[in-house]
Amino acid sequence: MSTANLKKFLNTLSKEELIKHIIELDKKFKPVQEYYQLFLTNDIEAVVRKYKLVIENEFFPQRGEPKMRFSVARNAILEAKKLGLPPEDMADLMLFYVETGVAFTIAYGDIDEPFYNSMESMYIQVLKFMSIEGLLGHFQIRAEAIVDRTADTGWGFHDTLGDFYGSYY
Repeated sequence: MSTANLKKFLNTLSKEELIKHIIELDKKFKPVQEYYQLFLTNDIEAVVRKYKLVIENEFFPQRGEPKMRFSVARNAILEAKKLGLPPEDMADLMLFYVETGVAFTIAYGDIDEPFYNSMESMYIQVLKFMSIEGLLGHFQIRAEAIVDRTADTGWGFHDTLGDFYGSYY
């Protein structure tokens, strides 16, 4: 359904019917619940913490072995983006993903090519994002630390991140 059609439909509803629809959406869909929680409380830090925990648990779970499901960790970033987090918080979350991956490879040794591809992809995405949002200076120390910490990793990981870093700083 197009936005115009949705708007047309919503305009036909009474205030009570509209409230009922919103409550139904809130009950059925977790992203709607999260959106309204953020909208009503403006507790951005809690939302960022929640998604950082999702990412961290994929690499360093409280119990059991790491699952390293990139789809779950990256989905946390996509969900946060859909909530409309401020650019600084999105950059923080994206950098956290790469920092956590770097910590993982330091802790467990060389991983496989898909792992490094995922980290490299997120690193270049966050650099582009920070460039567009004018945040490069704000996060330069963290972006550089990521490259520095990868000096002893394999698969050309350090060189690739260094090249990406050099393209923006």
